[in-house]
Amino acid sequence: MSLFAWLRPRQIEDSVRQQVSELPTPAPLSEDTLRRQRWVVLDLETSGLNTNRDQVLSIGAVVIEDGAIDFGQQFERTLYQRDHKLTSSVLIHGLGPSAIAAGCDPADALLDLMAFIGDSPVLAFHAPFDQRMLTRALKDHLGYRLQHVFFDIAELAPLLNPQITLREAGLDDWTACFGLEAIERHNASADAMVTAELALVLFSQARRQQLDSPVLLDQHLQRWRRRRHQSHGF
Repeated sequence: MSLFAWLRPRQIEDSVRQQVSELPTPAPLSEDTLRRQRWVVLDLETSGLNTNRDQVLSIGAVVIEDGAIDFGQQFERTLYQRDHKLTSSVLIHGLGPSAIAAGCDPADALLDLMAFIGDSPVLAFHAPFDQRMLTRALKDHLGYRLQHVFFDIAELAPLLNPQITLREAGLDDWTACFGLEAIERHNASADAMVTAELALVLFSQARRQQLDSPVLLDQHLQRWRRRRHQSHGF
């Protein structure tokens, strides 16, 4: 692909634009209880870690509602990527050329995902990465601007457990810490599910710490971030 072709904006069909216009608007964070909030737990598998160049290859998501994982609300898609190049990342996520070739159209998958998310806030482990990758994919394929609130489980875990010292802890570290175990790692759906299980543990802790609403949890998280930045001299 030439540089000029790469820079040229992708043409988005009118039918896609119409469907995008019908997607729900994200709701502001609620002051109601964590239990009454509908949450969407998201995980992406990608061709690499470069948020400016790599592609979303698969998406897994599950809903937390009424204080529990709703197994009737699960989302899974593998995306067809025409320009996908085989890299060493396939050794991690296992999505080889045949799986990608059999994937669905990215625009269709992303429309389905945003309809699934609806107006809910999103939870993810290392959420900034997923948020940036999803933001670019939505812009490229749908001309859609992602505005949903993301909570990072990788931040909430140490925030609510200051007594636990885990340096640069990953998902495996925190799930093991609470006796959880993923059915399969680096599979978007399985990772979303175990992240949801971890989120429920953290929500239980948040309630005990009088942080029983999305707004209170977000405010506490913002203060925690400021203190960390100050302590690191930023």
